[in-house]
Amino acid sequence: MTTLIRDTGIVFARELRPVIREPFTIVFAMIQPLFFLALFAPLLSNVPNLGSGSALQWFVPGIVAMSCLFGASMTGSNLLFEMQTGSHERTLVTPLSRPSLLVGRALKEIVPVIVQAVVVIAIVTPFSFELHVPGIVVGLLIMSVFCVGLGALSYALALATKGQDWIFWTVQQTFLFPVLLLAGMMLPLDDAPGWLQRLSDINPLTYIIEAERGLMAGTFDAQQIGVGALAAAIVCVVGVAVGTQAMRKSN
Repeated sequence: MTTLIRDTGIVFARELRPVIREPFTIVFAMIQPLFFLALFAPLLSNVPNLGSGSALQWFVPGIVAMSCLFGASMTGSNLLFEMQTGSHERTLVTPLSRPSLLVGRALKEIVPVIVQAVVVIAIVTPFSFELHVPGIVVGLLIMSVFCVGLGALSYALALATKGQDWIFWTVQQTFLFPVLLLAGMMLPLDDAPGWLQRLSDINPLTYIIEAERGLMAGTFDAQQIGVGALAAAIVCVVGVAVGTQAMRKSN
């Protein structure tokens, strides 16, 4: 365990270094979520079932989840580039443990998520968004756990599609928007057809976003938070397990 923690720290520092050197990559990744925020949020002012707060109070947690989903699901592309250049193969022959190569990379995804969320919240706070710092902190912790699992799954997909990059992007794009829409990120699904609600019920992101909305509104509902945290933990455990197995078999 000590070796795994040490090796994970080494990989985490290695993966984080390019982000620190070029922090604008995090800001650039926020362009699409910010467009959604600027162009879609004004349309929600008269939409029912948004709760008693402002439309931004309902919509911003979904934007934070969108940033997480976009960023973490694309991280496997970095591994694809390393495999093309031979960097990944050189890493495999180092004394670093195979699980640390996956866990360290996945943990790095927490940093962009937190930075992007803080920027989004700072932008919307002057525009009728109520700031509840304790809820935001707990919400970001839950979202970070989800991002670790999603990032690990993205790396596993990259390893499975080695030499066929188009498969990675096809699967990633096919997965991305249905998960977002079925989580009720853009519109509430309370009045949706029954089959859409059933699909939403099996989407773990649905429960995470519901917990985020409650927390960012300053409501600490123990059941809601517990279900959201459990959904994030399940994604994390499954993602790390699948990704670690794929990394062990990597050659």
